[in-house]
Amino acid sequence: MKYVLVTGGVVSGLGKGVTASSIGLLLQACGLRVTSIKIDPYLNTDAGTMSPFEHGEVFVLDDGGEVDLDLGNYERFLDSTLTRDNNITTGKIYQSVIDKERKGDYLGKTVQVVPHITDAIQEWIERVANVPVDGKEGSPDVCVIELGGTIGDIESMPFIEALGQFSYRVGPGNFCLVHVSLVPVLSVVGEQKTKPTQHSVRGLRSLGLTPNILACRSTKALEDNVKAKLSQFCHVPEENIVTLYDVPNIWHVPLLLRDQKAHDAILKELNLLCNAMDPDLTEWTARTRVYDTLQDPVRIAMVGKYTGLSDSYLSVLKALLHASVACRRKLVIEWVAACDLEETAMVEAPNVHMAAWSLLKGSDGILVPGGFGDRGVQGKILAIKYARENKVPFLGICLGMQLSVVEFARSVLGLHDANSTEFDPETSSPCVIFMPEGSKTHMGGTMRLGSRRTYFQVADCISAKLYGNAKFVDERHRHRYEVNPDMTTEIEKAGLSFVGKDETGRRMEIVELPSHPYFMGVQFHPEFKSRPGKPSAVFLGLIAAASGCLEAVVRTSGQGDKVLANGVANGTPKAKVYQNRGVGRSWRGAPDVYSNGNGIHHD
Repeated sequence: MKYVLVTGGVVSGLGKGVTASSIGLLLQACGLRVTSIKIDPYLNTDAGTMSPFEHGEVFVLDDGGEVDLDLGNYERFLDSTLTRDNNITTGKIYQSVIDKERKGDYLGKTVQVVPHITDAIQEWIERVANVPVDGKEGSPDVCVIELGGTIGDIESMPFIEALGQFSYRVGPGNFCLVHVSLVPVLSVVGEQKTKPTQHSVRGLRSLGLTPNILACRSTKALEDNVKAKLSQFCHVPEENIVTLYDVPNIWHVPLLLRDQKAHDAILKELNLLCNAMDPDLTEWTARTRVYDTLQDPVRIAMVGKYTGLSDSYLSVLKALLHASVACRRKLVIEWVAACDLEETAMVEAPNVHMAAWSLLKGSDGILVPGGFGDRGVQGKILAIKYARENKVPFLGICLGMQLSVVEFARSVLGLHDANSTEFDPETSSPCVIFMPEGSKTHMGGTMRLGSRRTYFQVADCISAKLYGNAKFVDERHRHRYEVNPDMTTEIEKAGLSFVGKDETGRRMEIVELPSHPYFMGVQFHPEFKSRPGKPSAVFLGLIAAASGCLEAVVRTSGQGDKVLANGVANGTPKAKVYQNRGVGRSWRGAPDVYSNGNGIHHD
């Protein structure tokens, strides 16, 4: 087994996750089988109980693991299926060691950070690295490990010590360290400064780890004299220093690494240079080129409560991006804070209220994502009502699907107090109820999590067609409330159709409004399985409906990014004229979308 460790220095948020994903993709393109591990030095057992404002979205895996959002990058770039064990946290390690101590496995020894915690870390890495994640039998060839945080953080020290021991144990020909660091350009002098990276590497070496490759984040490519200086003071060959400079979108990063021969440097350190082929990124390059040349915009209003931090909806944004590229449309996200749509906002902040409604009404499609808590719920319901009554393409995910049922019950059935028991436990019309097997005393890991099967009840519904006329579909879940099965008959009689259910027929998974061009709600989270070139079916349907080419997409469903490769969309109604409202660059969050200027600008 070969190991590639990716660490970060100077500041956080440099894009270690994207770099690690790109390295994995590059090695995969060389014909190697790759797996990934993310190390998070926090004490939480997993990311499940963290606020999106604190840590970004919680990414859910097939096995129900609630993990760091970087594992989403790994799955999307490598088209792999990871497990909860691919995310290591301090909490998991300490819990496993304490459990062993309680069982007496240490035979009366004093349990310490060294060697017991560090040994547990190494054993975990070695065990997980040998588990295939690409659907094939046999162990992978390379494991890419990302160490979260920044070198020097006190939380990371046990992992640094463990990885130092691990690199010595597996040997220099089996371990390659890639250090991602910052080379800032001071506006006053306009010179690329190497001192931060020098200090970062010195700190790394003092902790027992020596970088083999430097990946330098900067606004532009490193100058030759800067590379020479870094090589001299960091003891890294010049050919092993690559620049990760600002690019239009993160799909360019693997191409940046390839063009600078980063794969040759890594393969040489791992003694694989003679075994691997030249990287074949033909499809990736073509898709990136298409993305760069998109001009016709499609505007999607994202109505949520975490609109101040785009990381909160990272997978949703990626799924929208995959679908928009497949439909040959430039994605324009209109961030709409759900609270700003409510009547209270009209009194407290009338200008903000008017601006929010203007964005909503000017959009080609509306999406209400998942969430927890009652803040902004009434605004989401108002957005759903607007989409339903005005025939605007709509997609509701998890809570968005539940609220679409609540809105329908209120507006069409006349059940004015219809609600979810999450927000009104005493409602006389509980359209959404707490799951029978759920826990009200423990938060972590008690939801309905992971991959579950949904069976289509109506053969000719839009969702079944988008899924290639399949009889069932497996998607990932994360919820503790569900549509009340005792009210579904009454709701369906009024026109809302539950076209997808679980194997018992008691859990509602997909809802559609047949009289609407595209009005769909799903209990699951389809964004977690969307991939570049393999867009999620329901997201593809939303973008296609918003672009006026749904019929063409339905005819060619299941063909990934080949859906409109031959220009099927040509001749369809043009979207509204796009206006560039400001472009910025970021390697985290949603670096692939244009925004409406509400404090988030990513390119």
